[in-house]
Amino acid sequence: MQSLSTPSPIKSLIWQRSRVTRVSPSKLVLQCIYNSDSVSFQNGVGPNRSDWQSSCAILASKVVAQQQSIDKSASGGDADGVADHVAAVNGHKTSVELNLVPIERATSKLTTKQNPLSITDFCPPPMHGSQLRVAYQGVPGAYSEAAAGKAYPNCEATPCDQFEVAFQAVELWIADRAVLPVENSLGGSIHRNYDLLLRHRLHIVGEVQLPVHHCLLALPGVRKEYIKRVISHPQALAQCELTLTKLGLQVAREAVDDTAGAAEYIAANNLRDTAAIASARAADLYGMQILADGIQDDSSNVTRFVMLARDPIIPRTDRPFKTSIVFAHDKGTSVLFKVLSAFAFRNISLTKIESRPHRNRPIRLVDDANVGTAKHFEYMFYVDFEASMAEVRAQNALAEVQEFTSFLRVLGSYPMDMTPWCPSRGDDDDDEKNLF
Repeated sequence: MQSLSTPSPIKSLIWQRSRVTRVSPSKLVLQCIYNSDSVSFQNGVGPNRSDWQSSCAILASKVVAQQQSIDKSASGGDADGVADHVAAVNGHKTSVELNLVPIERATSKLTTKQNPLSITDFCPPPMHGSQLRVAYQGVPGAYSEAAAGKAYPNCEATPCDQFEVAFQAVELWIADRAVLPVENSLGGSIHRNYDLLLRHRLHIVGEVQLPVHHCLLALPGVRKEYIKRVISHPQALAQCELTLTKLGLQVAREAVDDTAGAAEYIAANNLRDTAAIASARAADLYGMQILADGIQDDSSNVTRFVMLARDPIIPRTDRPFKTSIVFAHDKGTSVLFKVLSAFAFRNISLTKIESRPHRNRPIRLVDDANVGTAKHFEYMFYVDFEASMAEVRAQNALAEVQEFTSFLRVLGSYPMDMTPWCPSRGDDDDDEKNLF
């Protein structure tokens, strides 16, 4: 074959290929490059495709030759002259400078070997979370910060001024997780977060439940008789209403975004006529004194948080799981009984049912020839049930639910919080955590 010395007329065409081949036990890396503009081999090997194929054949022959050299060296033979072992390939001499790169040299440029992913990498337990960035609503010292610390120990807690900002922080990769309250045993559901769960595309990957322990905080030296108003989160004010009355505090109540923010506001503005309902940690952070400890109306007050992530976790069956869904139907609430029966027939326990107005269709009109036009409110239904999506009974239940609904979405299937807890006590530092 006559070699071509002139370059290819298609100068804009550059075809480049890089391949790594391991030849055991010689451990060699074979790298082939064909570039019509930049590669030119010696001894008449031109830049066209046929010469590139010839060069690859020469390299393959040298792999075999060096393999034989290693075998001879191991057996005590002479390995000299191995480079001239191959006389010619496709009419080309073997003196072409095509060197083989030992794999020991190439490993420094390659990525290190990693262990294969296991099920634990996709489904971490609730107590896992070292060095994660976790978003929460509030300021340092808020009860949500304590909930984030329980959900992900040693995490980097990131405060957010609003609930929706915490959702956006995870969506924009500013944070890895978000820990937000969804319901309280006294104050009920946090409706704002239920609406945000539907608006955003985050997934529930876990839950934590913590007892509530409220404290009445004021600036150092201030007595209860001087207090004219109490500020805190609306849930905290509602949870301490009876106790505040028993303490003789017939004062104004004002709602703010979070409990620790109330303490920070009083300290920053030196408000000596105002008290805050917050945690003991907030008192330490902002230099406040505790006027009354454990002022919640119910010692069994508990709030539930959910952990949110961009991707769902893989459901499992080796531990208790909970699944959260939301659904709606065009025909209104008449479908609710059929949906509940799908779980009852399979012995699946429901832990929560929450209804929220359908924002896109708040009212449904029904024509009636005798009465006229009737108006019915439309609702979205949130349901939590104790089963993993890895279980066949849960899959069959949702398949039946889907037949009755016009909209169905799985918010998450996640491990249940099985941590034991006791009623809040004033002498227990671990219980000085609220959930807002």
